[in-house]
Amino acid sequence: MIGCRDMKRKVGDLSKEETIVTLDALYTAATAMKGRDAVKLFLRDLLTPSERIMLGRRIIVARLLIARVPYGEIEKRLRVSSTTIGRVHRWLKDQFPGFEQAIAGMEKEFESRNEKKLYATSALYRLKKKYPLHFLLVPVPKRKRRAYGEYPQ
Repeated sequence: MIGCRDMKRKVGDLSKEETIVTLDALYTAATAMKGRDAVKLFLRDLLTPSERIMLGRRIIVARLLIARVPYGEIEKRLRVSSTTIGRVHRWLKDQFPGFEQAIAGMEKEFESRNEKKLYATSALYRLKKKYPLHFLLVPVPKRKRRAYGEYPQ
């Protein structure tokens, strides 16, 4: 049995082969998860609460940077340091495709959730979907929606 002391290793102390095997195990386990609930349980069991929050906040920072929100506003909204914002910005600028693909997929998911929520709660929306030409003459005012995951100001 491996003791706790044996689990903690610095990345630099691992050989290239050990790094590849370790990361392959992580990626394979993550891709084996089917559905949001399975991923949620996996990450809950794998990461500490503070690690999950830290990763989630980095993703929110990335979304805000992609939306061209200034550093100062991100610092104020999320109460994160400019160093953290700069690190995430550098990852985005260096074009790490995994980060951008994850954000793009997330945006689609949030848009899908908003669409479902709107459809389920609005009779007017259902009518508009069923009879779109009737609504060309009488536009429906748009509601201002806050992006999913944004903190209130």
